[in-house]
Amino acid sequence: MSDAPAPELILASKSASRRAMLDAAGVPYEAIPADVDERAIEQSLDGASPPEIAESLSVAKAAALASAHPHRLVLGSDSLVVVDGHRFDKPASREDAAEHLRFFSGKPLELHSAAALIRGDACVWSAPSQALLRVRDLSDAFIEHYLKLEWPQVGHTVGVFRIEAMGVQLFDRIEGDQFTILGMPLLPVLDALREEGVLIA
Repeated sequence: MSDAPAPELILASKSASRRAMLDAAGVPYEAIPADVDERAIEQSLDGASPPEIAESLSVAKAAALASAHPHRLVLGSDSLVVVDGHRFDKPASREDAAEHLRFFSGKPLELHSAAALIRGDACVWSAPSQALLRVRDLSDAFIEHYLKLEWPQVGHTVGVFRIEAMGVQLFDRIEGDQFTILGMPLLPVLDALREEGVLIA
């Protein structure tokens, strides 16, 4: 067993894309999934805007771990999707995913991502970010083909897509930051980590 100290930063997520972003950026961290009731938190935020909900969920995820690790910095992050005024969560089944994609077809998809850093009982930083993705007209044949290849992986994503994989075929135009689309506004996160002394400035 290694005697190396644990990294100062904890990522409160099991998201493969968020881990991949931090890995590629050379950020030392430990990933510990946060156990929070997202639906209950969302219900308590009735009337809040999508960016406010994403930011609040990011704070809640980080706070869920911070009390057990008071001397470490905890990073929480969340993403949500809004299409035609309707907010979508992760699909509950392959059939649910197909319904989402049929609804998204030909419409602009708003993707809201946020991140927060908590140390002890204090939120030292948080920020939302937004991207706009235009979904092309999707045929039923494409949706079936897409889910045959991408399910169940896309069942863990809001928006039913992995932009780094076949999900890019859903869109004909994208406006926004690549990292936001991947699920976390990485550049502001890195800046905040430098401010907190986790990364060399």
